[in-house]
Amino acid sequence: MSNSNTTAPLLEIKNVSKYFGSVIALQDVSAFVRAGEVTCLLGDNGAGKSTLIKVLSGVHKASEGEYLFDGVQQDFDSPREALELGIATVYQDLAMIPLMSIWRNFFLGSEPTTGWGPFKHLDSKFAKETTKNEMAKMGIDIRDPDQTVGTLSGGERQAVAIARAVYFGAKALILDEPTAALGVKQAGVVLKYILQAKSKGIGVIFITHNPQHAYPVGDHFVILRRGQVYGDFSKEDIPLEQLVQMMAGGADLEVLKHELKEAAQEGGADADAYAETADEIEAELIEMGKKPEEQGES
Repeated sequence: MSNSNTTAPLLEIKNVSKYFGSVIALQDVSAFVRAGEVTCLLGDNGAGKSTLIKVLSGVHKASEGEYLFDGVQQDFDSPREALELGIATVYQDLAMIPLMSIWRNFFLGSEPTTGWGPFKHLDSKFAKETTKNEMAKMGIDIRDPDQTVGTLSGGERQAVAIARAVYFGAKALILDEPTAALGVKQAGVVLKYILQAKSKGIGVIFITHNPQHAYPVGDHFVILRRGQVYGDFSKEDIPLEQLVQMMAGGADLEVLKHELKEAAQEGGADADAYAETADEIEAELIEMGKKPEEQGES
């Protein structure tokens, strides 16, 4: 892996492992993100992404390894400690209340007040104006901040969560599968918001299983498999086709193809079935090696 950028990482984990009894959830995982960059953590279900998110956000303590933020060793006892330091996490479920207004969700848990003593009350005017202005910065025109969050599209709800994190001083933004349940158009909208957060100097950790979504916005890619780092690349070191192949387990399919061909050559009642399956895998590997615009052509 080559890396021409010598800027110190904003957030970094070194040789982090996490054990739950005899179960190894993470083993010797290292990753980092710099301010104003996007690091993509990629992996399928069971790769260890959820556990890593919880370690990064302060839900779990690592069993082994180092956690550095701004070059200082950290040992969080709660997610609130991480948040106070500027590490914000936007989970897949967004932690929003659909029947509550946009501005209420924006300031949920951190409601602004005005007045003093027994005359202190919620400053709804400030909250509504701020929500509208912050959403405008994300490119979304909220005509009525009193409308419920449930009326927004999936991409717009992600924008509310990201804008909220930025407004409350996030230096590092951890996004848990923000495009997972979205269509192509809405996923593109979310990717635009990720780039906007990056342009504000925020270090973004984008956790996803989709390399097609990660590649356009990512500066650095870490591939997880079974709780370990399977690959670690700067963008200039890996083309999209190779990233897709690594995510799809291309090397594993290659081994399986050879094993099936050997079994077919040995003969037997299942020889034809082995040979047919090997041919199907070979066709899939050829398809995986194509560029996205070539896929589907025959």
